[in-house]
Amino acid sequence: MKITVIGTGYVGLVTGTCFAEMGHHVTCVDVDAHKIENLRQGILPIYEPGLEPLVARNHAEGRLSFTTRLAEGVPGCEAFFIAVGTPPGEDGSADLQYVLAVAREIGIHLDHYAVVVDKSTVPVGTADRVRAVIQEELERRGVQVGFDVVSNPEFLKEGAAVQDFMKPDRIVVGADGEAAISCMRELYADFSRNHDRLIVMGVRDAEMTKYVANAMLATKISFMNEIANLCDRMGADVENVRIGIGSDQRIGYHFIYPGCGYGGSCFPKDVKALIRMAHAHDFAPVVLQAVEDRNETQKTYLFDRIRDHYGDDLEGRHFGLWGLAFKPGTDDMREAPSKVLIRQLIEAGGSVRAYDPVAMDVAREELPAAWFESGRLALAEDEYTAAEDADALVLVTEWRPFRNPDFDRIHAAMRPEPAIFDGRNQYAPEAMREQGYHYAGVGRSGA
Repeated sequence: MKITVIGTGYVGLVTGTCFAEMGHHVTCVDVDAHKIENLRQGILPIYEPGLEPLVARNHAEGRLSFTTRLAEGVPGCEAFFIAVGTPPGEDGSADLQYVLAVAREIGIHLDHYAVVVDKSTVPVGTADRVRAVIQEELERRGVQVGFDVVSNPEFLKEGAAVQDFMKPDRIVVGADGEAAISCMRELYADFSRNHDRLIVMGVRDAEMTKYVANAMLATKISFMNEIANLCDRMGADVENVRIGIGSDQRIGYHFIYPGCGYGGSCFPKDVKALIRMAHAHDFAPVVLQAVEDRNETQKTYLFDRIRDHYGDDLEGRHFGLWGLAFKPGTDDMREAPSKVLIRQLIEAGGSVRAYDPVAMDVAREELPAAWFESGRLALAEDEYTAAEDADALVLVTEWRPFRNPDFDRIHAAMRPEPAIFDGRNQYAPEAMREQGYHYAGVGRSGA
């Protein structure tokens, strides 16, 4: 089949590349000419394990092309995938200007039946707006062309997006017409050969499913973080509690790891958007608001523990920080807890030397230049350099290389009476104390 994907971020580039890998002919469209030229040369705008060789191979073999002009992807196209950003507005609602702009351009060029697929995460009712915009342009042109609008939300995890697309848990399709459903079944047939993973439902049902899935996962994280805070006050070890409840199959172990808050491009944005949708329908989202509030508070957890140990004035204190990305496997720093912590440490007078296996370039771009220029923030060449001459080492992102470091080497490089603030509960408290560290995890006062 011939497919056109508009938007070359995480969702669009992974979607287009994986369809091309299965033999479809894909045109990826983006308004950013520099990004398109880089993609033609095999330079990706994102870090995603396994994606780069797939892009290079499919582009070289002619199944994957890149352009700034949507019109080039129209002839013979059977499905247009809208995969542009929907950033949160000031009120938390999803900004649909890019989605609707793409819909308008499709309407300007469409000259044959095609399926228009909302791949971006969009509020309930967006498909109706996309349909109306396309129809408006067709009427303005004075032409009658059939089309269907489908909701096909993505469920990709950053750091495992290629695997998630190639071997999906489920493929949710919100569609009304049989022609659209048939098109989507054909497109995804190669991704569900051993059993049918396609779940067909109403368009609004599919739009809602995406938000609820992310909100449910965020709820589990915030709930466990709340329990961790309670464990701190009651002298319990949340890690033992986690194991105890996770063994219940009704609960399970996924997404019940306490930490210093969730971040990224999905959970924060989607929870906020769902809250906004609830208010727009005169409904008080009590649980969702609590999830959001707990997460915002949790991002200050590590700083609170540091302040408990050193006091409010951190002048002269130096902190080594491990992990800048919001989670392992990505260079994405959007809504990352590390950004909150670094700001708090610097404002309290401290200095930070940080290291991340892949997010260093992103950190140079996203963190304020004034922090670097003042000497309060520096980036280290590796995890051990980050710990040199530090009063404390702070783990924010649980990258694999951080799981079993040489703590004797680290201890020798740090200042006297070193401390470890473990934002992801990666280390055994008793072992850390035996090696001469002050140790503080999340919800581990009883350990």
